Amino acid sequence: MPLKIIKGDITRMKVDAVVNAANSSLQRGGGVCGAIFAAAGEAELQAECNKIGRCATGEAVITGGYRLPARYIIHTVGPVWQGGSKGERELLYRCYTNSLKLAKEKGCRSIAFPLISAGIFGYPKKEALEVAVSAIGEFLKNYDMEVYLVLLDEEAINYSRERFSDLWAK
Repeated sequence: MPLKIIKGDITRMKVDAVVNAANSSLQRGGGVCGAIFAAAGEAELQAECNKIGRCATGEAVITGGYRLPARYIIHTVGPVWQGGSKGERELLYRCYTNSLKLAKEKGCRSIAFPLISAGIFGYPKKEALEVAVSAIGEFLKNYDMEVYLVLLDEEAINYSRERFSDLWAK
């Protein structure tokens, strides 16, 4: 199954798993993370995240989806942009691949990603899109899964429509 890029609200995606752009302490944050916590049910989700404790940059952990349409929430910690010379690309790539591997282990057939690290972590949106499409595309060469990249930011949407027009959901 292919990768599809869509404009939308990740908390409304009817998929097996949604990915949360988390912080390493797995605490409710702002942006996508805050929206996922709010939609899922903050108290229950935070309690499960507290049991897990931490997640290293580039790694992924999984919780229940609670009140989301998704069965699971996969939490991954993207790198903070530091100019591109501190291994940010490799860490961001691992966020996608580790999340996909975890989804596969749990038997997921569909997953929705936000554009990881491209918000308050400062990763340039164009570069973040390139990494996302590359990592997801590589995974899909070997595994059958329906993958969505859910965008809200106009800069990311505009760039992705130009660069990846063939991936936009019809």
